[in-house]
Amino acid sequence: MSGHSARSTTHGTVCIPPFGLPGSLDIPAGAKGIILFAHGSGSSRLSPRNNYVGKALRDGGLGTLLFDLLTEEEEAVRAHVFDIELLAGRLSTAAEWLVAEPVAAGLSLGLFGASTGAAAALVAAARADIYGAIVSRGGRPDLAGEALSLVTAPTLLIVGGNDRDVLALNREALAQLRCTKELAIVPGATHLFEEPGALDQVIELARDWFLLHLPQAGKRA
Repeated sequence: MSGHSARSTTHGTVCIPPFGLPGSLDIPAGAKGIILFAHGSGSSRLSPRNNYVGKALRDGGLGTLLFDLLTEEEEAVRAHVFDIELLAGRLSTAAEWLVAEPVAAGLSLGLFGASTGAAAALVAAARADIYGAIVSRGGRPDLAGEALSLVTAPTLLIVGGNDRDVLALNREALAQLRCTKELAIVPGATHLFEEPGALDQVIELARDWFLLHLPQAGKRA
């Protein structure tokens, strides 16, 4: 991993202990925060969709950490892929590791979760007040259960307008959140936001949410 401080550009492959989880950490010079990605089932740090979003967030002045929540052996066990407690624990481990890294000094952390990763992000945020903002893309926040009422970080739920079942679940989850919150609906989009321009709308919404709330979190810290 290159870079000597949070004020210089950092780019490289990392290995997050103690499980040896592989990841990619990228922090542009002058970054206003770092976003940890929590992917959903069947995805990984190499997801073209998340990497597209990650690059756009970096272009907007935010650092990113994309990493695998499970080892290759664990990924082969289907039950692990939907184990929210396990995924939340791995996300917390990665966040604790990142906070201790000199390149991240002074930078607020944000969480960007998709599908089951969104639930893991919310559970992790309910357990530790170290995150400045959360964004869920086509997520299953309902799977976070009782943790929803304990989340304090400003939370944005982004759902496709044609992803009707997930939209209903997000509306129910929104009612349980007690933090600063918002539900953003991308018209005409389905679950993966594959329609022309849909993912770009997600990026704009997420970037604006992080840039609004992460600097405020830094001032409160």
